[in-house]
Amino acid sequence: MKTIETTEFKDQCLELLEQLDAHDLVITRNGKPIAKVVPCKEGPTELQLAVLNGSLRDKVKIYGDIYSTGIKWDAESGHPDSPLHH
Repeated sequence: MKTIETTEFKDQCLELLEQLDAHDLVITRNGKPIAKVVPCKEGPTELQLAVLNGSLRDKVKIYGDIYSTGIKWDAESGHPDSPLHH
């Protein structure tokens, strides 16, 4: 982790941002940290990659209908609690 004073950061901001790699940059004022610049992660997350490459196969089990709440509901049932009940 690189540390730099605010005055240096102000003078070298664009250059420092272009050189920003996997390490954070801590900006200090009078020797005390006031901000941190971290590289932006692009691309899919680790979980998304795991799902895409199938590494979760046989490790995740799905029970039942994942598209259902498990509650039967009929909007036209006439039930007193139904928002359509008049």
